[in-house]
Amino acid sequence: MKIAIIGLGYVGLPLAMVFAESGAQVVGIEASAERC
Repeated sequence: MKIAIIGLGYVGLPLAMVFAESGAQVVGIEASAERC
């Protein structure tokens, strides 16, 4: 499964980690340079 998460804040980053740990291919996109 391939998943894209837009916004890696308080919800997006933990969500991306859970999907990645379950075996999914995850791409995270963050618009704010301070969070990268």
